[in-house]
Amino acid sequence: MWKNPHGVSATVDVRLVWNLRRDDYPGSNLGRRLRLESHDTSPDREEADMATPVLPRQSNGADGAAAALTDAASPLTPGPRVPWLARITSLTSIAAFAAVGMIAIGGLALVGGNYDKQVVHDQLAPQKIFFPPAGSAALLPGVKQYAGQQLLTGDQAKAYANNFIGEHVKGIAGGQTYAQVSTKVQADPKNATLVGQQTALFKGETLRGLLLNAWGWSLVGTIATIAGWVLIGLGLVLLILPLANWQVNLRGRSAGA
Repeated sequence: MWKNPHGVSATVDVRLVWNLRRDDYPGSNLGRRLRLESHDTSPDREEADMATPVLPRQSNGADGAAAALTDAASPLTPGPRVPWLARITSLTSIAAFAAVGMIAIGGLALVGGNYDKQVVHDQLAPQKIFFPPAGSAALLPGVKQYAGQQLLTGDQAKAYANNFIGEHVKGIAGGQTYAQVSTKVQADPKNATLVGQQTALFKGETLRGLLLNAWGWSLVGTIATIAGWVLIGLGLVLLILPLANWQVNLRGRSAGA
């Protein structure tokens, strides 16, 4: 309780109110007003409050700079012409690192794929395996496309293993495998026919397995080469997108400014 100069008692409740109102500051995007309210029941107090004009708070220093920056960001500023392109390229540094990483890994994949194919070639060339010449009775239908060629690639190795050696192996013991014939040899080790079939099947299936193994590694090299080109392509796209965003969205805005 306190008494004003006129002798009228009044109860004063002082509160700090932080109002966020844009209408209090015309021309600014964000208005702030610190208002001191007092509830005074005295007539003189009410007359003084009515006579006192409420002025907007003038910002200075750091607040003034912030207000100027806020005012500069006018809602009239045009947005990007291609919003999805602007969103994709918003993390420029991350995209750049990802692009460089993809290109590097893609380059390593290309090197690995080429090395793998070269190793397969170097392993097959010394064997000096040739497909039967064209028109030969020994040239089976499954290898006609390689007639007269030397076996040097994984695809040739697969064709020779399955469509040439495989067909001959089937005719050695009536379609029986090496394991089946070996079981019979163990039961009758003096049977020369079974022993001969066992030896032929062992050689044929071993060579066939080695050739299929070479084909498998050549397939790994092919997949690595394809993956390398895909990664390099994606990396280049990630590098080009920021340039496209600048050309489409930013260049026109800077020229208009």
